Amino acid sequence: MELLDILKELLTNTKGFLEAFVSNHGLWIYGLLFLIVFCETGLVVLPLLPGDSLLFTAGVLAGNANNNLDVAIIIILLIFAALLGDNTNYFIGKFLAKKGEGAKLFGIFTIKKEYIQKTESFYEKHGSVAIIIARFVPIVRTFAPFVAGVGSMKYSKYITFCAIGAVLWVSSITLAGYFLGSNEWVQKNFEKVVFGIILVSVLPVIFQVIKHQFAKK
Repeated sequence: MELLDILKELLTNTKGFLEAFVSNHGLWIYGLLFLIVFCETGLVVLPLLPGDSLLFTAGVLAGNANNNLDVAIIIILLIFAALLGDNTNYFIGKFLAKKGEGAKLFGIFTIKKEYIQKTESFYEKHGSVAIIIARFVPIVRTFAPFVAGVGSMKYSKYITFCAIGAVLWVSSITLAGYFLGSNEWVQKNFEKVVFGIILVSVLPVIFQVIKHQFAKK
């Protein structure tokens, strides 16, 4: 199976892909989960990799005794993967910011002075709360560390709240899958449940956008 086919299967059928991987490769699933979470949080060019659905499915797989997976190991590994990814992303942003206006990332993202100013303004206004909330929002969590690095946020402050967000994000969604995965209704409506989790994650951002629009009027 080629890389593009693997990515397509992972994006469109996360549960089926991971179940097949466990069946064929056993405990190597730990390494795969680590790699995916690291890439989703650490590489700003890969924001579409599954995050919430991956964590929930990992919890479901751990809840199935036949898979011989330890949910505690999964949670610890993926918290570390998220933190490692965030640090990588943060320092990529910091590196490009030091190169100054006009610096490019893979020829795609161009650093502009206005981006840095807006970033600093955003984090000054929302601070630590923004870092934690961003963790739960698909795509946003990929760009948040990069944006924090581009701005002037102190690393000590960033990593503290980044760690809090990582622990809350990984543990809450993974444990939800672990405890709810055996429920018959959840099994029959798996895609709807995952969509619901993602929707709930995005709601705070939607409310903030609406609030901002009304404040402008």
